[in-house]
Amino acid sequence: MEKNIYKVITASGTGTGFYLAEKNCVVTNYHVVQGSREVALQGFDKKRYIAKVCMVNPDADLAFLKSDVPISENSEILLTKDVSVDNAERVFIHGFPYGLPYTVTEGIISSSQQLMGQRYYLQTDAAINPGNSGGPMLNKQGELVGVATSKFANADNIGFGITHADLIKEFDEFKIESDEFHVKCNSCSNFIFEEKEFCDNCGNTIDKGAFEELELSKFAVFMEDALTGLDMNPVLSRAGRDEWEFHQGSALIRLFIYRSEYFICTSPLNKLPKENLNNLYTYLLEEPVTPYMFGVSNNHIYISYRAHVSDLFSSYAEEIKKDIANLAIKADEYDNFFMDKFGCEMSIEGTQEA
Repeated sequence: MEKNIYKVITASGTGTGFYLAEKNCVVTNYHVVQGSREVALQGFDKKRYIAKVCMVNPDADLAFLKSDVPISENSEILLTKDVSVDNAERVFIHGFPYGLPYTVTEGIISSSQQLMGQRYYLQTDAAINPGNSGGPMLNKQGELVGVATSKFANADNIGFGITHADLIKEFDEFKIESDEFHVKCNSCSNFIFEEKEFCDNCGNTIDKGAFEELELSKFAVFMEDALTGLDMNPVLSRAGRDEWEFHQGSALIRLFIYRSEYFICTSPLNKLPKENLNNLYTYLLEEPVTPYMFGVSNNHIYISYRAHVSDLFSSYAEEIKKDIANLAIKADEYDNFFMDKFGCEMSIEGTQEA
């Protein structure tokens, strides 16, 4: 099951999505991808894929994504039209709460038809937290009964899901094969691909916010330009607002702002060995890796780079961009070096190079 469920990563946060083979698309919530045309999908194996947002319906809080994710027929999520959902039925929420690894929570359907606004929702006592949004709600047969969409703030054991009937309606009405961005008019089901105040077909007011793209900060523009020096699509490295995380070979690289003053680029390389520590510490203290620094924290060796935010927009800018790319390359070299030279285990956060 988990092979067809993905963490959806944007420049503003994370959510969950799931692949439906019969529709050849990934489903998530509109609010998860709002402001994005491209997002990253991370699978259970931590590999990432680019996905294009091809349809959003803000009123239904649903979005369809197109991506070349690998198809896993053995863990297919079933979308059955005649599935019934009853009160007190057991339900399983799959997703990535708070951006954590893949998680399943269990609960019951408190109400199969909870009216809120102009729509009926599934209400459940299963834990639905930020990051679960867009994830599949499955019954014990593995059939889709809903799409997790929200939770009351400061309330426990109350979560909601879009009904599978509403999702099927969206699929039935979306006949477009193109991966071009479309906004659905919730009144007449017309699809609009350029910003308009009113629907051409019925005159219904169209939310302009659906067409607005999230504007990256100056810092984010700088960072993503630097990451292109590694021949990578920076969308694949996003980890939220002004944060990035990616693997360079076997090394995990993290980039972020610290206390609004410093930019940090760091990589957890290896665990400290059980013996031969004196030789290792001597090497860490004496071996120059300028402009980078070795450090030890929580029983791990790190290589890090720091610059003041103001320097990113100074005459040092191009040099800093090169330093960022080179740190990733050096981290991939040093984790192997410390393993071979001093018997240090690889950091658990790293991954073996494909």
